[in-house]
Amino acid sequence: MSLYLLLAVCGCLTGITTVLFGFGGGFVVVPLLYRLLSQLNAADSAIGRSAMQIAVATSTCVMIFGALLATLRHQRAGTLDWSQLSPLMGFIGAGAVAGALAAATVHGEELRWAFAAYLALTILDCWLRPGFLSQPAKGRAAPSSIATALSGLVIGWVAAFLGVGGSVMTVPLMRRRGIAMGRATAMANPLSLPVALAGTATYAALSAGPTPSFGAWYLGNVDLRAAAVLVVGTWVGIRVASPWIGRIPDRVHARIYVGLLVIVLMAIAAH
Repeated sequence: MSLYLLLAVCGCLTGITTVLFGFGGGFVVVPLLYRLLSQLNAADSAIGRSAMQIAVATSTCVMIFGALLATLRHQRAGTLDWSQLSPLMGFIGAGAVAGALAAATVHGEELRWAFAAYLALTILDCWLRPGFLSQPAKGRAAPSSIATALSGLVIGWVAAFLGVGGSVMTVPLMRRRGIAMGRATAMANPLSLPVALAGTATYAALSAGPTPSFGAWYLGNVDLRAAAVLVVGTWVGIRVASPWIGRIPDRVHARIYVGLLVIVLMAIAAH
């Protein structure tokens, strides 16, 4: 299978997981691109040394398209609650700028293990702490303005630092506010937009500084060719999966979500 066909297939998978589970851009693209870049380039080359940063930056770029299209699909389906979303979006964007800047200064291997550790902690939290696998109680009090601001900044920082869109933090957050899994995963998509926009702009701006030269098809740390192929695949995946919006039983939806996180953890840690 050619490189670009593989990217297109994985882009399709990204679209499916984005629209149904609120993630896909980071959790599929980052491990995939990291592996491909590491295998196709010498470890001591410019691309080889920066494989994880390139994977994360390209992921945030692809995430713009995936999150926007999935948001439009969920808006039509009536699964978004903007009263929960609007207070978080600006703070997430601000945190994303800081996270992208921080990721550019970290060694690629350290970033890979940070990604794996983050996944492992999230899986344990979802599995062991009450309120995620089963339908939580409704009618919980709304968080304070300070709590909302801190949550948004942390989500944005971690999401851009690891290139994961923040869904693995926003879905449990919404879930424990008493929101059903279908709506919680739906709302992860608009919350990924400020991460994608701020993160991609920051990574692209790094091209103006003394960064390594990766080639003509790179904008800063963003691999433009890979991003374009992944975007096409993502569009196809979202169209294929859209009829399933709101049709997956709550408990099954939550368990599949955690299972997908386990698969991604195994993929990123196996290198």
